[in-house]
Amino acid sequence: MGFAIAAVRAVQAAAAGLALVVALGMPSGAAAQGETRVARVGALVPSTREAWKENIDAFRVRLRELGWIEGKNLVLDVRYADDRYDRLPALASALVASKPDVIFAGASAATDAARHATTTIPIVFETLGDAVSLGIVANLARPGGNVTGISGFSQEQATKRLELMLQIVPGAKRVGVLANRSNPATEPIVRAIETAARQLHVDVDTADVRNPDHLESAMKAIAERRTPAFLLVADPMLFGQTQRIVEIAARLRLAGAGERREFADSGGLLSYGPSRAEAFQQMAAYVDRILRGAKPADLPIERPTKFELVVNLKTARTLGLAIPQSLLLRANDVIQ
Repeated sequence: MGFAIAAVRAVQAAAAGLALVVALGMPSGAAAQGETRVARVGALVPSTREAWKENIDAFRVRLRELGWIEGKNLVLDVRYADDRYDRLPALASALVASKPDVIFAGASAATDAARHATTTIPIVFETLGDAVSLGIVANLARPGGNVTGISGFSQEQATKRLELMLQIVPGAKRVGVLANRSNPATEPIVRAIETAARQLHVDVDTADVRNPDHLESAMKAIAERRTPAFLLVADPMLFGQTQRIVEIAARLRLAGAGERREFADSGGLLSYGPSRAEAFQQMAAYVDRILRGAKPADLPIERPTKFELVVNLKTARTLGLAIPQSLLLRANDVIQ
């Protein structure tokens, strides 16, 4: 009888040890052999490798700080749509087929593609628009399902940029808008700009730019209507064309406002928006928590907390514009 009891206890102990190994996400022999669990993270990016290098680098650095090191315990598989949003569904399906532990979806179009491709693999998203109004989640506090991430304030930021631009170009009766309406996050932003413009008695000319080849003609059309300024609506494809947009604007003598500070750094008149580095560090932290056992449904959606106003004084002088001193004092950075 004693032998039988001892045998049963041995079996129970072995089962408990196996359960612990499984709970840690390791192969049954890994603990004894000192092997390290390798996590697989898939990333779906609507833009190009070059345009997103800084974002992906910030994501990688934060993951490394949290203990996830490529070549050791992490495989990061990044798929780029190269500004062709129609490629995203196929890229998302291929990513899901590779069976990652987590999918990181950059921007609204990639998030939609990932959500349609899987309802089980955790998705950490970043959207410049409001995640609730876009239908990504029903509730910011408890997103539910398999998604969580960062929800932006693009509508509010776009109207703020309109107000800032009108301070610099007083008396303007018309403003242009460059927007990629194939991005699901774009329409609410355009509507917010139009609503704010009506209240400020300003007309809006919106150019729908779904392809980089259309940029030149779209901006020329804005200039031909004697529109002194334009707003760049937040969009990964348009972000990737920042240098071209700034160059065309300089030729046409158009004052421009964008969301990312790269716009002002490249020669645009001003930028106002959230810190991109912060957003991608936040997403890396979400990925870390999920890899360690958290469920996306239980992780509240976060909002950006750091915003930057950058003014390019050199561009203002070239355009013959005077920047109000009050605006310069509020700027986080002034490019001389």
